[in-house]
Amino acid sequence: MRLFYAVFLPPEVQKALAEAQKRLDPFKGWKKTPPHQLHLTLLFLGEVPEEEVEGFLALGRRLARAVPPFTARIRGTGYFPAEGSPRVWFAKAEGEGFLRLAEGLRAEAPDPDPKPFAPHITLARKKGPAPRVGPVVLGLEFPVEEFALVQSVLRPKGPEYRILERFPLRGEHERGKAQVSGKHPEGD
Repeated sequence: MRLFYAVFLPPEVQKALAEAQKRLDPFKGWKKTPPHQLHLTLLFLGEVPEEEVEGFLALGRRLARAVPPFTARIRGTGYFPAEGSPRVWFAKAEGEGFLRLAEGLRAEAPDPDPKPFAPHITLARKKGPAPRVGPVVLGLEFPVEEFALVQSVLRPKGPEYRILERFPLRGEHERGKAQVSGKHPEGD
């Protein structure tokens, strides 16, 4: 099974990013990510034997208990690679929890990707000759309250995503620390 952990975007953010993707309409060399598939990959696992899936589900559950919900921000767009002919057009994502989730998953996953984690949402991939479009300033924010373990099934028209399990973020360890320090988790 081809698996990855991801944060999916709420419908209003999908809609805003789909509007940004319209800048690519005049250029046939870009293949846009369908709005319902827009996501931020926390860790790509690749091909995983079915008998190992339960371990990855357990890892997601454990990590979700440790990380509290947080606010994500999408400020603008960029390219991979930054110089030369681009292969990917993406939206830059920020949020204190993204790195914590990615590092927590990498710490326990076998053979994690050696490239440093760069939180982003792939808007399009280059499939032929296509120019760079100018930067788009987005200024979007949304709450991140869960992440998921996703199976990617490769089809001729593109990947099909099946969410195997969603992991609600609870941050139980943070609440425990706040209560020990005399502070209430909801504030004073």
